[in-house]
Amino acid sequence: MHIFRYRDPQGAVHYGARQGDAVLEIEGDLLGAFRVTERPAQVALVLAPFVPTVVLCVGLNYRRHAEEMGSPIPQYPVMFMKNLAALQRPLGPIEIPVHLPSDQVDFEGELAIVIGKEAKNVPKARALDYVLGYTCANDVSARDWQKDKSGGQYCRGKSFDTFLPLGPVIVTADEIPDPNQLRLVTTLNGEVMQDSPTSDMIFDVPTLIEFLSGSTTLLPGTVILTGTPSGVGMGRNPQRWLKSGDTVAVEIAPIGRLINPVAFEGEAVNV
Repeated sequence: MHIFRYRDPQGAVHYGARQGDAVLEIEGDLLGAFRVTERPAQVALVLAPFVPTVVLCVGLNYRRHAEEMGSPIPQYPVMFMKNLAALQRPLGPIEIPVHLPSDQVDFEGELAIVIGKEAKNVPKARALDYVLGYTCANDVSARDWQKDKSGGQYCRGKSFDTFLPLGPVIVTADEIPDPNQLRLVTTLNGEVMQDSPTSDMIFDVPTLIEFLSGSTTLLPGTVILTGTPSGVGMGRNPQRWLKSGDTVAVEIAPIGRLINPVAFEGEAVNV
């Protein structure tokens, strides 16, 4: 099932399902009992497909990306977190910070996992049983704040408003039996920047869930960003930073394309 979240013409927020040519309203709780109704979804604005309870991110999880960053292959998954207020919808602008300015804003296309039920000490063999579904993510990063102005922690450079685009839909786990057999492509103004199989992950999806749930409860609604492949702007020669007027798209074939324009903080964008 392809699930999305939207605002109707009256301003109410709903979940919907794309089933063939039909776009139908969902009633109930995605993290509990829900069903697809026969009511057509009245979509005024498509939102991020889910509002996470927490966002856990994994860095340096693709071999070729670790190589381009000049980093050793990690022994354990490298974990950090993003502020929930960084969430952005499809077609919403990625805003280059102005108040705390950055001139090194970078893109990072990623596969995101949505955890559907409480998980703790989950063995790898059963890890996928806890997954509601998958979506595309862009782990937008201000590299100057990530590397030079943050005391060695990633969160500041990763958590500015709009730095977590998600979407366009959640594809339920039954439609993606092996999340490490997908292809992830990120384009910038139509030019391919990242093109990688998810099989290049150092720690595959079941391993990440096993590790992150170790002695730790993953609440329903946890979103896990699984790392980005090679081709990021920081790893290029010359380096390629996002600028106002750019458009970034992250595509994973079963899920679709997550498209976001780029603008300065506070700058109006018509999409």
